[in-house]
Amino acid sequence: MTADGTIDTIRNAFLVALQVAGPALMATLVIGLLVGVFQASTQVNEPSVTFLAKLVGVGVVLSVAGPFMIAQLVEYARQSIGSIAHMVR
Repeated sequence: MTADGTIDTIRNAFLVALQVAGPALMATLVIGLLVGVFQASTQVNEPSVTFLAKLVGVGVVLSVAGPFMIAQLVEYARQSIGSIAHMVR
């Protein structure tokens, strides 16, 4: 395997990881920011509010984007397993 092939494999792994983890992380970030602004403006400092809001938000995002995430993982695994013979040469 050449250096270019190694770099492409690692780049693809990072892109798939970003596509799979990105939606949930972005939802957590946005919800945390909104709840933080709400708590700062109302002076309600209850940690369970943030946790529950993030939990519900990530659950919704995973149920909506879950099929896309699974398809990306399956396609990456299929390509990786298919290219093993080419990597060993």
